Amino acid sequence: MSTSVADSDALICAFKINSDGVAEQLAWADIKSSVSSDDSMRWIHLNRESSCVQEWLMLQSDLDATVVNALLQEDTRPRIAKHDSGFLLNLRGVNMNPGESAEDMVSLRLWATRSLVISTCARPIMAAEDLKERFTVGRAPTSTASLIAYLASRLVARIGPVVAELDEQVDALEDSLLPGDASTSKADIGRFRRTVLTLRRYIAPQREAIAGFLRDSDGFLSGDDQNQLRDTHDAVVRMAEDLDLIRERALLLQEELVEIRAEAMNDRLFVLAIISAIFLPLGFVTGLFGVNVGGMPGVDSPVAFAILCVGMAGLSVGIVLLLIWRKWI
Repeated sequence: MSTSVADSDALICAFKINSDGVAEQLAWADIKSSVSSDDSMRWIHLNRESSCVQEWLMLQSDLDATVVNALLQEDTRPRIAKHDSGFLLNLRGVNMNPGESAEDMVSLRLWATRSLVISTCARPIMAAEDLKERFTVGRAPTSTASLIAYLASRLVARIGPVVAELDEQVDALEDSLLPGDASTSKADIGRFRRTVLTLRRYIAPQREAIAGFLRDSDGFLSGDDQNQLRDTHDAVVRMAEDLDLIRERALLLQEELVEIRAEAMNDRLFVLAIISAIFLPLGFVTGLFGVNVGGMPGVDSPVAFAILCVGMAGLSVGIVLLLIWRKWI
């Protein structure tokens, strides 16, 4: 297999921290033969859709089938699983790529041991770019635990503004319904609710995944890493609670919109009923006097039509007064 062309999309980035603390960037050729390292810490970030990555993980990486399947799995929810001497983690972040919807969350799969972290993704992830920049400027994490804690914090940090924007959107929807009109469509609220539910679908499991990592990683995380991960977990909990509240508010808005429209329809039907109540007797009178048979009164009288009109006007006023007296209008 060709090395330059076929492997060009396989490696996103890779670094190792030598025993002296100096970060060194690795090429695909440096890691292709094996993932084993001496006393250095390594981070290998791969494009899981690359055929070269799939072949390397399955045939040359010395990783067992469980780890390889987890790194290459098509669709996953956030989760944590302890496996042998390492951890399998699936985390999600909002999609910040141009032309993409933020709620269409991107997945980051991780295999972490004390000296190695392999991460895979199918689409660019800004949190990984942040970590790459830290390696580049000489501020790399000093351990794999710190690396995971940093990745998790950056993934969650970018979710916060998206949740805040959804909160502002539901405020705007509420304001649009305050005058009691139905200018906001039911479809708009439906689309908004689907956006919230799509985002929450991954936020709630991510909360459990981070909590599980904190619970199961005794001896793996240092004190500072635990504190950072706890802060990240607290942030995810707040976001999940905010999304629950936004979802409930959107549901109430949808119900209120239905009530507003039903009330408007009832008002229109009421007006039509009043008009019918007034004109139904008038229609009866005009129909009665419109029959073309002999013996109709006033046929030869020049004032009969005027008398009929005055009588119909009086009948209309009487009907309106009757409706008012019965408090129907």
